[in-house]
Amino acid sequence: QVQLVESGGGLVQAGGSLRLSCAASGRTFSGYTMHWFRQAPGKVREFVANIMKSGDTTYYADSVKGRFTISQDNAKNTVYLQMNSLKPEDTAVYYCRATGPGLDYWGQGTQVTVSS
Repeated sequence: QVQLVESGGGLVQAGGSLRLSCAASGRTFSGYTMHWFRQAPGKVREFVANIMKSGDTTYYADSVKGRFTISQDNAKNTVYLQMNSLKPEDTAVYYCRATGPGLDYWGQGTQVTVSS
């Protein structure tokens, strides 16, 4: 069993930055692929970024490419999402997800609000 707890959300002005954290407990996530998703009001949840369990391969949604960076610290069992040049359209609840063979865990989410 894995528990994922996101933190770091908040209110920021357009152009600002935030760093989200996702702390995993229960077991090490070194064998998982870690993802960030987001869901804006009235919209479906969408993929933002992920990092392979090896830590050396990352993927990003086109909408965040060049602005967001995903990283992980295996020693701390934590994955991060550095968000720069934030836009009002980045406003959403951000969720951390861990996937592995036959396993799929979600966190409860953290709210990010970007004001114009």
